[in-house]
Amino acid sequence: MTTDVAPQRSGGRSWLAFAVVLAAAFMDLVDSTIVSIALPRIQADLGADYAAAQWILAGYSVTFALALIPGGRLGDIYGRRRVFLIGIVAFTAASIVCGAATTAPILVIARLLQGIAAGLMVPQVMSVVVILFHNAERAKAFALYGVTLSLANVSGPLLGALFTEYSVFNLGWRAIFYVNVPIGVLTLLGALRWLPESRSETPLRVDVAGIVLISLASFALMFPVIQGREAGWPIGMIVLVVAAVPLLWAFGMVQRRRDSRDGSALVPPDLVRQRSFVVGLIVLLIVFSALASLFLVLNYTLLIGYRWSPLRTALTGLGFPVGIVLTTGVAQRFAATRGRGLIQIGLTVMAAGLALLIVMFTSDGMTVTFWQLAAPILVMGLGMGLCVSIVTTVVLADVPPRNAGAGSGVTNAVLQLGAAVGVAVVGAIFFSLLDSRDFPDAAATALCYNAGAIALAVLLTPFLPAAQSASSPQEIDE
Repeated sequence: MTTDVAPQRSGGRSWLAFAVVLAAAFMDLVDSTIVSIALPRIQADLGADYAAAQWILAGYSVTFALALIPGGRLGDIYGRRRVFLIGIVAFTAASIVCGAATTAPILVIARLLQGIAAGLMVPQVMSVVVILFHNAERAKAFALYGVTLSLANVSGPLLGALFTEYSVFNLGWRAIFYVNVPIGVLTLLGALRWLPESRSETPLRVDVAGIVLISLASFALMFPVIQGREAGWPIGMIVLVVAAVPLLWAFGMVQRRRDSRDGSALVPPDLVRQRSFVVGLIVLLIVFSALASLFLVLNYTLLIGYRWSPLRTALTGLGFPVGIVLTTGVAQRFAATRGRGLIQIGLTVMAAGLALLIVMFTSDGMTVTFWQLAAPILVMGLGMGLCVSIVTTVVLADVPPRNAGAGSGVTNAVLQLGAAVGVAVVGAIFFSLLDSRDFPDAAATALCYNAGAIALAVLLTPFLPAAQSASSPQEIDE
């Protein structure tokens, strides 16, 4: 039974519920980045090759992306609280298996399962924002989510360095997975206490055909990108990439028919008719493909090429979250009137920071210092703070409440696909260059992709809406 429930104000039950799902989002985002700083040590300890290392890092993003859209829709149908609770329990259990893994294949499988579990719980985060808040409160919640998302991308490696270097409880790198257990338990208890149940106000059914088609299409795109170079690009890999095109076409046709028949499409066609949603997704995909792969290249270069300690390596990137904190407040203050301009400025500053980082590697090579790398990373953080939370708001601001789960799932899926594509493409470039070049030269060349990606995102910003808007909150079940 659905009843009208007014959104709570700051300090109310709604903010407690939001804090619970935000903790889960932070845990997921940290887990997707915390592995990068410990990856060389995990690789050596388990005897993994570069392909296995990429699967340990990007495999999580692949299954996460595959599960996100179905996960969001399942929340719409069966209840977001219920699906969130299932995701938390599964994620915590998979983290235990990751920590106990004794071989690379076991760790890869556990990471894939982690991604699926995260795909159930994370889409409910933005659904909660759309449901419980509106107007200024929704903008504030989106800003907090954007800050959390950005900080987690760099605090993950810092936590990974601390756990790995100081071997907490003598667990070594395994502590980066076991830390999820107490957090998962506390989040579960908080969700049971404060998170209200909610679902779509219109009856929906599970779109099995849509789930199968989008999963096959995503696999056809992602598997060759990650595994193709190591396998020597056999004809089967090329066939998979080509097959993704008709699979995506078939998915679109199925979605249109399903939506016209009973409104239960996995991705409602209304979503892709909104310019703010589509262009914002493209910008987010490009930006996060650049960010995820940036820290992969940096960590391998500093840890193995320069033989820096994990902690020193992680501290090099600390300027990124500092920069985000310094400029996010400015972005939120002027987002409603100058949002598009701030996004363009922020992305331009990020591109400038990346260009400076490439120059440092190229000009100074093996003699580059800590501060020469930390400075451009701080510049990138300043740019990120100006744009990321605004883009996230633009993407979901005009999504109707009935499609909150689907919109959230699609948005998060695009973020993870961007991260996986970036890791796969830039990782392939970087590792292949190491056969003939030293680490700084290989890093500078590989990071040209990142700089080009951010520059492309800058060119797309004129197609974003000039100002933000917010729709009304959704009805929820008590």
